Amino acid sequence: MIAVPDLYKEKRRQFMRRDFDLLSLGEILLRLSPPDNERIVRGDTFQKQVGGAELNVVSGVSLLGLRTGMISMLPDNALGTYAKNRVRFCGVSDDYLIYDKDTDARLGIYYYENGAYPRKPSVVYDRKHASFCKFSADDFPEEMYGSTRCFHTTGITLALSENTRKNAIEMIKRFKENGTIISFDVNFRGNLWTGDEARECIETILPYVDIFFCSEETAKLTFLKQGNVYEIMKSFTEEYPISFVASTQRVVHSPKVHSFGSVFYNAKEDKFYEEEPYKNIEVVDRIGSGDAYISGALYGLLKHNFNCRKALEYGNATSAVKNTIPGDLPSSGLDEIERIIKNHQSTGLQLEMDR
Repeated sequence: MIAVPDLYKEKRRQFMRRDFDLLSLGEILLRLSPPDNERIVRGDTFQKQVGGAELNVVSGVSLLGLRTGMISMLPDNALGTYAKNRVRFCGVSDDYLIYDKDTDARLGIYYYENGAYPRKPSVVYDRKHASFCKFSADDFPEEMYGSTRCFHTTGITLALSENTRKNAIEMIKRFKENGTIISFDVNFRGNLWTGDEARECIETILPYVDIFFCSEETAKLTFLKQGNVYEIMKSFTEEYPISFVASTQRVVHSPKVHSFGSVFYNAKEDKFYEEEPYKNIEVVDRIGSGDAYISGALYGLLKHNFNCRKALEYGNATSAVKNTIPGDLPSSGLDEIERIIKNHQSTGLQLEMDR
């Protein structure tokens, strides 16, 4: 095991200049969706948006009030400019966006179709050989690796290609060497790699991870864990020097009605945190809601001195409200999220509207 700094002392290391609260590495994607409940195979128009798991996370944290930045490679063309502008619109720094000037430069695409019971939502990917798959850890300035309090990435980035895997792991190590907190979301995608491939790769980086996001289902299917959610979450911290583990819990009543909650574990305290789930959420678009959870949880930890209760509350609220918003990216600021938390915890009479 490697030595891991005590996260509770992170606030005391203010003499180390950190320009960012959070930096994230990942692919920025173009999302094309038929309007409303139209089908990909039948409709004639697509709505253009930008998304991507890691961008969704830093966008959410930025909207809540912390300084974030995106690390990625974009094609040096009009689509790359469109993606960059969306990054800026969310208040996320583009300081560490780099550009692919090759003639075959391209922005990865995915097509998303809404579901309506009994038809499930569906996704078609067109992202192979995208510009992001060309990046190198050496493409970025060395000072970047000491510029942030926390660095986040996901299993999607590791799964995209051998090059992204190698360089993402190298970046995790460089950030860690600079005393950065490492956050990682397994975010398993079966159309990108197998469970065995994911487990073998991710287990090599877990010794560097401080904050770990993994659902109970993923833990059982990918890491072959057994037991209940509490036993599974605790086992990760017993095997690796992980400080915090979060597991989301979603109940899908239908494509349009979900309930959402989570369990948050603090290894130092050996304590689990939970609250009443958000029930019967009116789902407009579930894409990005898991990333929204991570944005709220990271905000709670980074803003409130690693207060797990705050991380749980912000995570659950940001995820619940993201389900009600179309597109990948969140759009809720701190005031709205705190009103949602207050209403969720209230047992008295509530107003129908915020006015």
